[in-house]
Amino acid sequence: MESVAIEGHTNRCATIWRDGDARVREQARVLSERRGSFPFIDFRLLNTTANSGEIGTKKKLKRLLSFQRYFHASRLLRGIVPQTSLHLLDEDYLGQAGHMLSKVGTWNFDIFLFDRLTNGNSLVTLLCHLFNGHGLIHHFQLDMVKLHRFLVMVQEDYHSQNPYHNAVHAADVTQAMHCYLKEPRLARYLTPLDIFLGLLAATAHDVDHPGVNQPFLVKTKHHLASLYQNVSVLENHHWRSTVGMLRESGLLSHLPVEMTQEIEQQLGSLILATDISRQNEFLSSFKTHLDNDDLSLEDAEHRHFMLQIALKCADISNPCRVWEMSKQWSERVCEEFYRQGDLETKFELEISPSCNQHMDTVPAIQIGFMTYLVEPLFDEWRRFTDNTPLTEAMMSHLRKNKARWRALHHNQHHRGDDGSGQRSEVVESGP
Repeated sequence: MESVAIEGHTNRCATIWRDGDARVREQARVLSERRGSFPFIDFRLLNTTANSGEIGTKKKLKRLLSFQRYFHASRLLRGIVPQTSLHLLDEDYLGQAGHMLSKVGTWNFDIFLFDRLTNGNSLVTLLCHLFNGHGLIHHFQLDMVKLHRFLVMVQEDYHSQNPYHNAVHAADVTQAMHCYLKEPRLARYLTPLDIFLGLLAATAHDVDHPGVNQPFLVKTKHHLASLYQNVSVLENHHWRSTVGMLRESGLLSHLPVEMTQEIEQQLGSLILATDISRQNEFLSSFKTHLDNDDLSLEDAEHRHFMLQIALKCADISNPCRVWEMSKQWSERVCEEFYRQGDLETKFELEISPSCNQHMDTVPAIQIGFMTYLVEPLFDEWRRFTDNTPLTEAMMSHLRKNKARWRALHHNQHHRGDDGSGQRSEVVESGP
């Protein structure tokens, strides 16, 4: 029975791939990036000659220990009593984390608290829970050891030193994606494969992010910019790295080859959609579909397009969260911008937009971000969902958060601040 279902999904995958994103149709088989194939780069020093061997060894050891910790934690969360008396995570914390997971579909889910309760393992713990809750482990006959191995690889390949683009951001986007997949207009049409792809793409959409943007990679002649010819450089890297980890872990090795290849292609189409330079492209298509009322979600291609839109919304949903969480994310992303600006100043490069800590204040950056990127997309999302309670809550938070940033911006301007003290004042005042 399961094999019949999987074969049916294979046929639907082929349809989407034929009609989908041209950027991922160029090859019948995706060329993955083998993990560890490039030297480790410390962007704080622009050091491209670091000893990758020693770092790789440390990462392998950390990954092995992490896998054992995650597996132990998952047994506890599932209510299985461990055979050993070794408790790597405090039982009280695990109980609180389990309680939080029972409310994982609510919009006020605190991913920062959840990450602390899981000892920094929010991404692995969340995905195991969601995959199980959606019946994906059973439907796709996934091996639990391989699933853990893959998720540990993904989590470890996010850079914890990044203030924003780290595993907690990935977990936050994945939780938002889970909420969006439950929206009634979308949920009734989604197949297990759609849900699998949506959650997996959200999980890995920024994996191995270096903490700098594409223009920085281009003007420093980074090898990734050359590899992808300055087009969706980071997104291509996130996608190909994910494919490499899928293959290394063997998570999908039991599925038909054709299905595995199509899953890899569709993951590429979803992750590439998060390229912010393609915002107008997707927004225009979304508005056209809604204006013409021609979205047919029985059609696999249209469902895939909506998965792309949902992932884009999830990726920039921070301004739609409650103020305490939204503000913390805003401070984190601006800190990452400022770090890039410091690098560019140090090496006498032109400072990228929003990266000058002396000119670009957090309130100003956030007001612009909300006005030009977040509001236009979520206005259309509201049209699509027909203003559900979740959408109403998000839009309410968005309005209130923007008003608070405007007030902060006005107060700074009124005091005559030139922004020179903005970095420490705003960043250190977070919750």
